[in-house]
Amino acid sequence: MANTTVLLREDIDNLGGRGEIVKVKAGYARNFLLPQGFATLATKGNVKQIDQEREALLKRAAVEKATADAQRDQMASISLTFERKSGDHGQLFGSVTSMDIAEALQAKGYEIDRRRIALKDAIKETGEYTVNVKLHREVTLAVPVTVTAEGGEMPVKEDKKKAKAEEVKAEEAAPVAEEVAPAVEETVAETEEPAAEEEA
Repeated sequence: MANTTVLLREDIDNLGGRGEIVKVKAGYARNFLLPQGFATLATKGNVKQIDQEREALLKRAAVEKATADAQRDQMASISLTFERKSGDHGQLFGSVTSMDIAEALQAKGYEIDRRRIALKDAIKETGEYTVNVKLHREVTLAVPVTVTAEGGEMPVKEDKKKAKAEEVKAEEAAPVAEEVAPAVEETVAETEEPAAEEEA
């Protein structure tokens, strides 16, 4: 498979940052990076143009990183709380999604694209979570997120494993108790009989 060299005009996950010159598969460049404007071909014929563009892109990237660093410092003390309808053991009727988090941040004055919120699965239980917000390719902010039941209460979550273990233990103990009871009765009966004979 032929490779081609490109200059990245945008940050591409698992490939590189804006202003980097990287080698990629020719098909990937031709079908995705170039048509989308995410990269430009770096050939011997356009070395000078590429160098100028790269310099401009790197300056822009440095400014963006500095802005992201400043934003992270500004947002360092931020935390979010969501109230949701929930069942007895904290299961939510619904969920808290990256869109909800983006809207909550927007309400606090921070415009963050929901795609920059690293929430693999929607939150479906009450509790305390940490959600990473990617402000820049190299700058991530950890935001504490608390999800409570309506009224601000945190339902007591039952430890399912512990509850199950206790249930199994009780089930195992019941037959043993049933077996032991007749044996105890027999022993008592045996000890009583000789005593009765002696009296006679």
